[in-house]
Amino acid sequence: MKKRATFIIILSLAFVYSSYAQIQHFTWQGKQRDYLFSTPANRDGSLPVLFFLHGLGETITSCNEEFNFGQLAEDFGWAIVVPQALSQSIFGTMWNAGLISSSIDDAGFLLALLDTLTEQYQLDPDSVFFTGFSMGGFMTYRMAIDHGDRITACAPVSGLISIMDAAKTPITPVRILHIHGTNDNIVGYNGVSYGSTLGLGVDAILDYWQNANECNGEPAIDTLPNLKIDGLRFIRYTYHCGTDLQHLKVVGGIHKWYHDADMYDVGYEDVIYEFFTGHPAPSRTPVREKEHLVYYPNPTTGILNVQFDSESPTTEIRVFDVYGKLVDVVTGTNDYSPLQTMQIDLSRHPDGVYFVQAGNGKVAKVVLAR
Repeated sequence: MKKRATFIIILSLAFVYSSYAQIQHFTWQGKQRDYLFSTPANRDGSLPVLFFLHGLGETITSCNEEFNFGQLAEDFGWAIVVPQALSQSIFGTMWNAGLISSSIDDAGFLLALLDTLTEQYQLDPDSVFFTGFSMGGFMTYRMAIDHGDRITACAPVSGLISIMDAAKTPITPVRILHIHGTNDNIVGYNGVSYGSTLGLGVDAILDYWQNANECNGEPAIDTLPNLKIDGLRFIRYTYHCGTDLQHLKVVGGIHKWYHDADMYDVGYEDVIYEFFTGHPAPSRTPVREKEHLVYYPNPTTGILNVQFDSESPTTEIRVFDVYGKLVDVVTGTNDYSPLQTMQIDLSRHPDGVYFVQAGNGKVAKVVLAR
């Protein structure tokens, strides 16, 4: 058994086995860290455990609104842990995944949390899975590279291996499923966004793991059923390796976690479950689709793009300064094409922080810096 870190755990709520995700607290390196924890109401023996790592600027509460982790734990029969990253940049919450210089030991926090939950709730230490979206995908890769001996399989979604982590050799081969959309304009499929290299592109990531997992030959390629009118094609690449390696290439896919809500041919949760377990995903309660609403680039030097899908009511963009004063309004027409972009020119305003709201979307913090 691997050495456990010393830690202090503080429970904010008395835990009972239920299908509700509950916020709990954990003290690590003198800081309070929050997390959601869910298990199925009826359990039999030790449970597999899935860590879900959220994206840049997100919170565990906003993630739970989208994913309903309590219900997902019930459907899959797993324990699900959703840890909260600390705020350490102008973007808000951010994992220490090799993109910025940081002394925060997120990896140590995640392993300590895994140890204590395993002991408290009889989780299966041989069925430990990690997935994450966007920045959470970067952190999932950091965990795979540095601590793959503790992890059964990983499934990063729309995340990359940072340049810092790409220089490392994985501690051990790791079962990897990489999911990425080819039209991702936030974390580019080729590793580049906003003119900057964020990390290895998908092809380079697959080369990296082919070497680590001792793969050989060309991958087997199969196109998943294409029955829905969703503008997407899901192509799966399965490599011949000593340790499993797969890539789900989402042709036409943007920076979004696609749920199976009678809208798409494939739901990411189901594909991940099947890769992790080797079994078809069980029937699940449908997940409510979250409106696609993206503001970029952020920070911006002037032009801010607001991208939204055809279901969004977005026809007006409002900009407020830090005092809550409305400083700009841009209107447009929703023609209900699959994906639309409106622009607002902030260059006539002073540098600083602004708050932008589009349609019925939540307010986002935007930094203007020239």
